[in-house]
Amino acid sequence: MRGSDERTGTLFSYVDVEDRVPSNHPLRSIRTIVNDVLEGLNGEFARIYSDKGRPSIAPERLLRALLLQAFYTIRSERQLMEQLDYNLLYRWFVGLGVDEAVWVPTVFTKNRDRLLEADVARKFLAELLNHERVRKLLSDEHFSVDGTQVQAWASMKSFRAKDGSDEPPGPGRNGERSFHGEKRSNETHASTTDPEAQLHRKGAGKEAKLAFLGHALMENRNGLIVEADLTQANGLAERQAAQVMIARHAPDARRLTLGADKAYDTRDFVADLRQLNVTPHVAQNDTNRRSAIDGRTTRHCGYAVSQRKRKRIEESFGWGKTIGGLARPMLRGVDKLRFKFTLTMASYNLIRIPKLLAAAT
Repeated sequence: MRGSDERTGTLFSYVDVEDRVPSNHPLRSIRTIVNDVLEGLNGEFARIYSDKGRPSIAPERLLRALLLQAFYTIRSERQLMEQLDYNLLYRWFVGLGVDEAVWVPTVFTKNRDRLLEADVARKFLAELLNHERVRKLLSDEHFSVDGTQVQAWASMKSFRAKDGSDEPPGPGRNGERSFHGEKRSNETHASTTDPEAQLHRKGAGKEAKLAFLGHALMENRNGLIVEADLTQANGLAERQAAQVMIARHAPDARRLTLGADKAYDTRDFVADLRQLNVTPHVAQNDTNRRSAIDGRTTRHCGYAVSQRKRKRIEESFGWGKTIGGLARPMLRGVDKLRFKFTLTMASYNLIRIPKLLAAAT
């Protein structure tokens, strides 16, 4: 017998969101770990929020929503709020009931900025790595570092002369702008859309883009990100960020190793690492000059292992750009992008941790 297609309205609903999520759904194990991490940050949340006035968005719910944005490639907060309104899985993960109203996008972003000012993304990553089940997955001796270009949310047409001597784009929504014969640099030009963005070329033969540089420190046992940062794009940023991250993650530690590509093969960087009690397993850049890494380092079998392991860090950058929304984030300024980059690296860890824990049992 053919079923009826008629719709009958219901006055009451008895849907339990918990029952609608399959017991073997991947987000269940992730949510358990996330809730433990957020419980550990409870003291930090109490410090940055006042105990008076009207209640704002709970920081725990806000962070869970931002993690969803990275997991499911949701390009903006406005689209995130729209999908939270009708997606039961998203409501369950964030902690919203079926009948609870979703937040206004502008209110959501203002509350996000409060977490940004308190550096909550970095603290969330640190608390995640300190989780009792995650800690045993990490190496405490062998690490790798690398940087990646994060394209700014600004058009090249916005890169104008600081003294106003160049011609503005033509009229209209997408006016023409001729750059032929014009020399532009970060010293003489700046973006009117995002003044902190820098003109940067990732490598030889690559086009210059308005961009920032994201940096990550990876432990070599399972390829999890243990430190993340984002800075303006310049020739020294990658090496400076590497020193800051390794010193912050393992201050006064015993002898460590740090794998890196040829861009890190400079005498100053290698000497600074040795001052930090870190053995520089840096790829030799002997194309045009003498490498700072010699046979005293390369003769050890651990050097070859580090050179193989360090390439896994590209997986986190690839996931962050194809899935996590780092290809061209819809944010402006170093602070907001640093928050986004760090939380995306934490999201990458969360995607991988349940599988690693299952394999370890």
